[in-house]
Amino acid sequence: MVKKLRKKFVITATLSLLAILVVMIAIINFSNIQSNIRDADHLLSILSTNDGHFPTTHPPKGNRFDPQNAFSFEALNNTRSAEMPFQSRFFVVWLDEAGNVSSTDLSQVAAISEEDAVEYANLASTSGKEKGMIQSYRYQKATSDTGANFIVFVDMTVSLINIYNLLIRSVLVGLFALVAMFILVFMFSTHAVAPVVESLEKQKRFITDAGHELKTPLAVISANIDVLELESGKNEWTSSIRNQIKRMNSLVKNLLTLSRMDEERMRVVFSDFNLSSTVSEAATSFQALAESKGKSYQIDIEKDIHITGDQKSLEQLTCLLLDNAIKYSSDQGNIRISLVKNKNISLEVSNSCDSIPEGNLDRLFDRFYRVDTSRSRETGGYGIGLSVARAIATSHGGTIQALRDGDKLIRFVVKLPTVLPKNLVKANQP
Repeated sequence: MVKKLRKKFVITATLSLLAILVVMIAIINFSNIQSNIRDADHLLSILSTNDGHFPTTHPPKGNRFDPQNAFSFEALNNTRSAEMPFQSRFFVVWLDEAGNVSSTDLSQVAAISEEDAVEYANLASTSGKEKGMIQSYRYQKATSDTGANFIVFVDMTVSLINIYNLLIRSVLVGLFALVAMFILVFMFSTHAVAPVVESLEKQKRFITDAGHELKTPLAVISANIDVLELESGKNEWTSSIRNQIKRMNSLVKNLLTLSRMDEERMRVVFSDFNLSSTVSEAATSFQALAESKGKSYQIDIEKDIHITGDQKSLEQLTCLLLDNAIKYSSDQGNIRISLVKNKNISLEVSNSCDSIPEGNLDRLFDRFYRVDTSRSRETGGYGIGLSVARAIATSHGGTIQALRDGDKLIRFVVKLPTVLPKNLVKANQP
C-alpha cells in the first residue's frame, strides 16, 4: 500500500510540474516568435514607406558616453534605431505593370542572387498575400509614391536561429527541472504520504480486528440457534436469525479479504486448475435461486479452460458477480454467464436491469458504493462485493470492467491472462 501511495504521489506531482513546464515553455517561445515577427514587420513597414530604403535621417547619436544611463531603455532603443540600417539584411524586387520583375536591389544582402530574387518575387506574387514568409525571409508588398509596385524581403535567419536556440534551451531547462523535481519528490514522498499511510493502517487494523472479533459471537449465535431448533424446531424467528448470521458472515469474509489484499499479505495458492469446471460449478449453484425468482438464467462456458491461479479466489469472484446479478437484475429479467478463451480468458456476467447508473461505471467497484440505498437494504447488499471482485481480478494480473449494453443491460467483464505475469510468479514462490 505504501508503495502504491508513493507511486501515485510521485506521478501526480511530476505530471503537475510537467503540465506547468509545458505551458510556460509554450508561452515563452510563442511570445519570442511573435516578438521577432513584430520586429521584422516593423522593419518592413519602414522600408515599404520609403521605397525600399531607410530614411535619410536617423535618430541622433549621443554626444558623449554616459555610463549611468548606458543600459536604460531609452538609450538602448536609440542605439538600436541608429544601428538598424547597418544591421538589417534585406533585398527589394521591383515589378512592372504586368507583374513581371523589372529590377532588383541586392546591395543589402549577400546570400541571394539575381535568380533567387526573381524566384522569391514570383512566389510572393502568386501567394495572394500582402505579407508572409518564404523560407527564412519575411516579405511585404508595397507601392511607391510614383505608383510602382515592389516587394521587400527581410532576412530573418538570425532571428530564426535565436528562436531555435531559445526553444532548445528552454526544453533542456524544463527537462532538468522535471528530473530534479522527480528526484526530490521521490526522496521526500515517504514523509509526504506518512499521515495517509498511518490513517489507512489504522483503518485496516480496525477492520481486521473487528472482523476477527465478530467471528466468535456469530459462531456462538449460530450454535445457540442450532440448540433452539433441536429443542423447539424451526420457526420463522430462527430462520430470520440464521439468514442474518449468513449475511454477517458474508460481510466479515469480504471485509477480511479486502483487508488482506490491501496489506499485500494475502497468501493465495497459485496452481494450475480447470477454470471451466470451477466456474460451471459456481454457476450451477445459483441456477435454482435465479429460477425461483422468475429470472431467465443462461450458462455458456467453454470446456477445458485451464489457468494458473487461486481456485478458491476465482470461485469467490464468480459467485460475487452472480450474486450481484441476481440481486440487482430486473423482475423477470435475464442473467447470463459466459467463459471463453481467446488471447485472454474472458469471464462475463450480464444481467438486465431497470436502470443503469449514469456516468463512469467504474465507481461501482468503489467500496460501499450503492446506486440505490433502499434497494440495497432489500437485497442485503453492502457495496463491497464488487470491490472484492476487482481485488481478486487484480491479484491475478487481470482486469474487470462494467459495461453498458443498451439502456437495460449491464455486463461485468473479467479479463484474466492465460500466462501468469512474472511479478506474480515471484510473489507467490515459497
